[in-house]
Formats: sequence, structure tokens, C-alpha cells
Amino acid sequence: MSFIRTYTRPSVFASAVIGSLLAGAALGALARATEAGWLTELLDQIGSVFTTLLQIAVIPLVFTAIIVGINSLRGLGGGRTAARLGGKTVLWFATTSLIAVLIGIVVGLVFNPGSGGIGDAAATAANTERAAESVESWGSWTAFIEGIVPSNAIAAFAEGQTLQVLFLALVIGAAAYSLGDKAKPFIDVTTSLFEIIQRYLGWIVRLAPIGILGLIGAAVANYGDALFRPLLSTTIAVYVGSLLVLFVVYPVLLRFVAGVRPSTFFAKSWTAIQFAFVSQSSAATLPLTRQTVVNLGVSPGYAAFATPLASATKMDGCAAVFPAIGTIFIANISGVSLNLAQYLGIVLVAVFGALATAGTTGWLTALTLTTTVIGLDSAQVALGIALIYSVNPIMDMMRTATNVAGQIAVPTVVARSEGLIDDEVLAAPSAPPLLNEEKKEAVA
Repeated sequence: MSFIRTYTRPSVFASAVIGSLLAGAALGALARATEAGWLTELLDQIGSVFTTLLQIAVIPLVFTAIIVGINSLRGLGGGRTAARLGGKTVLWFATTSLIAVLIGIVVGLVFNPGSGGIGDAAATAANTERAAESVESWGSWTAFIEGIVPSNAIAAFAEGQTLQVLFLALVIGAAAYSLGDKAKPFIDVTTSLFEIIQRYLGWIVRLAPIGILGLIGAAVANYGDALFRPLLSTTIAVYVGSLLVLFVVYPVLLRFVAGVRPSTFFAKSWTAIQFAFVSQSSAATLPLTRQTVVNLGVSPGYAAFATPLASATKMDGCAAVFPAIGTIFIANISGVSLNLAQYLGIVLVAVFGALATAGTTGWLTALTLTTTVIGLDSAQVALGIALIYSVNPIMDMMRTATNVAGQIAVPTVVARSEGLIDDEVLAAPSAPPLLNEEKKEAVA
């Protein structure tokens, strides 16, 4: 048990991932140099099993996370007050997500990660043909609506139609909220399922070093060193896009909408942002996030509602900037040119699919959902995920720091609009320390 506790510490786990990345690259290079087909096949099988274990949870995660997120609005108490605050909070979530995803698309187009492709000409031609077929479906709003609304709810789950499951979750979540206590048994069961899925994903993520060894090994064996430049450009693009959101978008909103000086915001939130960068976990940072929002003068009652909801659903780094750049990367390595309608699809998923990004694999859910909506080939998506996973810990530090900054900034903006900010607390030169229990929770 002591080994497991040590292994799951962020620093130890990150070291294990980096070690697996290097070992996988070495094994892949060996397999390519010696033409050892059996080794390439073994590495590919290890990576495929790991990716499959992750993807198993995507559909149930999307469904349960959205329902739980919608019904968490009930925690505010009064119906009208809860509806107004909840609606305004979600609206600002969507607004900042829109800004972040547009920045992600622009940065992705500038850096153009993965351009030139790493597949052969035949694969590129086949993928382009598939993309053309997908574009036809995006050319008609009727076809778009039909793609969202399922003709058979069970089939939507069985066939892995993520967008249709997203639609069902929104409708069912809203219906459950409107029923109040009558729906409590259903919400309790859904919440339990959500927690079970989270625990399952936690176990699978612990296998990441093994999966990464297979994923990067198979990629190197099949494509050689042609993949390192695309990965480097993707990582840099994610950092640039996230930094623009963190140091430009949030300060502008806070200064001109909430009347909060950026210097005050960063002085009081920097500890939480740093912790998020190191831990790569919005959930682990939640106690610091909540206290930071209170330190900025926000009413503790609203902070208690907004920050848990934000920690699960407000992820501008993982669910807006990154999916835009990641999708452009996957399209480029596949030799597929995205059209205007598909870029619109990326934007729509970032704005309306934020509730699907809860948990430790929020980036994976967001990227999978985005690539599914715009119709990229599943085999190329799996390859792209494999490549991204090999450098994911590096990208995840910046993404998570951006996520947490947004989880602090947006509740502050909403609180100002509702008169829920104490300016004396906001102007206090130093923030009160965390409670002992919160310190323990944050460190854990």
C-alpha cells in the first residue's frame, strides 16, 4: 500500500510517465531498426488496450457528468435565485469558453501542428475522402440537427454517438432538476455511477506509464522521428494559447467587468494557480480555489456553489484551447483539411460540451467529443491520442493552471454582477490563511 501511495503522488507519477515515454521511444526505435515485427505488434497491442480501456468510460462519463452538473445548481437553495445565479454562471462559463476556443483555433492555425502528415499517401487520400463525406453532413443544418437528436436512445449509447448522448443528458438533466425531490433517487443513482466511473478512470490512469510505453513505442516503430516535430509544435501551441487566456482574457474581464485589478487577482490566486500547475488536478486544487474566491471578496455561500461546479466543468485549458489545437493536429497528421463548418463544430463543442469534461480525463473527453462531432476517422483519432498522451503531462500542467484561473475568475465576475462581493475583503492586503482541514485536503 505504501508503494501505491508513493506511486500516485504527482511528482512520482510524472517521473514514471517520462520514463515510460523514453523507454517506449527506445523500444520503438529498436523495433524499427531491426524490423522486429513482433515487437511492433506487441507495443501496438499494449497501446490499443490502454486506449480502449479509457474510451470505454467516455459515453457514461459524458452522460452522468452532465446530469450531475445540472442538478448541482439545486445547492443554492431558493428556486429563482438558484436559477438566476446558476444560469448566469453557466452563461459566463460558455462566454469565456467561446473566447478561449477561438484563441485556440487561431493559435492552431498559426502554428499548424502536425502539418505535412505522418501517414502514407494512400492513407491520406482515404482520410480526405472520409472528411469530404463528413463535410457533406455538415453542409445541411437539417442533417446537423438529425445528428444531434437520436431516433433511438439505446442505439445512441450502443453505437457510441457521443453528441446524441450529450443531447439526451442535457434534456434528462433539466427534467430531473424540474422534478425536484421526486427525481432525487435518480440523481443519487446517477451521482453514484459518476463516482464509480471516476474511480474506474483513476485506476486506468494509473496504468498510463504502461499504456504510454506501448503507444509511443508503436508510433516510433511505425513513423520514426517524423512525429517529434509535430508533438513539439503542438505543445508550444497549447502553452501559447493557454497563456493568452490566462494573462490576457481573464485580466481584461476582471478589470473591466468585475472591477478587480489584475495585480490583486494574481496576488491572491497565484498559490492556487501554482498548485494546479504542479498537481495537474483541478479537483486537488479545489480547497485552494474556493478559499481564493472568498479572499477576492466573493460571498462564501456563492463560492461554495460556484467553485465545485467550476472545478468539474469550467476548463478553458482542457476543454477549449486544447481540443481546438489537438483537433487541428490530428487533422494535419491525417492529411485532412478542415473546412469552416468543421471549425464551427469545434467551437460548438467547446461552448456547449463543457459539462462533459469533468474528471481527470477531461482533456481526453473534450478531444474525443470534438473529433467525433466534426467526423474525423476513429483510427486517426486513436493515433493522435496516442501521440498526445506521450507528452500530455507537459501540456497538462499549463492547461490545468489555466483551468483553475478561470474557475476563480468567472465566479468573481458573476459575484460582482449580483452584488455578492465585499470590497473590504477584496482590498485586504493579505489573504487569510486556509483552515487546517483545507490545508490537509489541498496537500493530499
